[in-house]
Amino acid sequence: MLRDITLGQYYPADSVIHKLDPRVKLFGTLIYIISLFVFKGLPAFILAAIFLVVLIKLSKVPFSYMVKGLKTIVLIMLFAAVFNLFLTPGTKLVSFWIFTITYEGLKNAVVMMVRLIFLIIGTSLMTLTTTPNELTDGLEKALSPLKYIKVPVHEIAMMMSIALRFIPILIEETDKIMKAQMARGADFEHGNLIQKAKNMVPLLVPLFVSAFRRANDLAMAMEARCYRGGEGRTKMKPLHYQKRDRMAYLTLLVYLAAVIGLRILWINVLSGMVAGILPGAFPL
Repeated sequence: MLRDITLGQYYPADSVIHKLDPRVKLFGTLIYIISLFVFKGLPAFILAAIFLVVLIKLSKVPFSYMVKGLKTIVLIMLFAAVFNLFLTPGTKLVSFWIFTITYEGLKNAVVMMVRLIFLIIGTSLMTLTTTPNELTDGLEKALSPLKYIKVPVHEIAMMMSIALRFIPILIEETDKIMKAQMARGADFEHGNLIQKAKNMVPLLVPLFVSAFRRANDLAMAMEARCYRGGEGRTKMKPLHYQKRDRMAYLTLLVYLAAVIGLRILWINVLSGMVAGILPGAFPL
């Protein structure tokens, strides 16, 4: 399970997506997240799926590697689906014992599952194709106007970069500690929920100690190199927009306009047509 976490990891490849300016990828991820919550109707979902598949193909990141990150949020997706399925009032579809499944609940459960899957894959695509240094530079550059209102942009970007970089390090450390504790007789797989929680203590204590030690070592290394924040610092590789970045911005705006247009079309036209053809159907 730990090895299935892809957030914060970088997958090196020679692709158009890897070569894009990190600001474009940050903006694109934001646009894609917005589009997920603008969705109204099946055509918008199909458009988002096609858009995501094309980006994955262009990134040259194996689809199996990207989907692997979904295993870590299966429980979250199931909880979200179950709560929407049984706790949404509306037209009754199926009823048993104290549970009732409605058309609206089924609709919300399906939409929530699809949104979460698209959200995780979309954000993973950004981190898999962008190094932590590029992500820091892009975030700092994108938020640079906030400096005028005294927002510590460089420090915020640095903290996010360090957090992302520490994710794979802590995962690897957790795996090592777990194997060492299992060699000493620790059992992390058997027992009820309370017993499993107690069995996690031999894992969590050394993990926290290791994390604080690494954080202290990093702080000392930054101080030894006279790090004093972002004021007056220069970049070894300054960010400059290329023609491909402008084309990517244009593509993102066209995609967002298409999603909004499909939402308006679905609300005003298509949902009525579907309801007329299938009287019992519910709109997505």
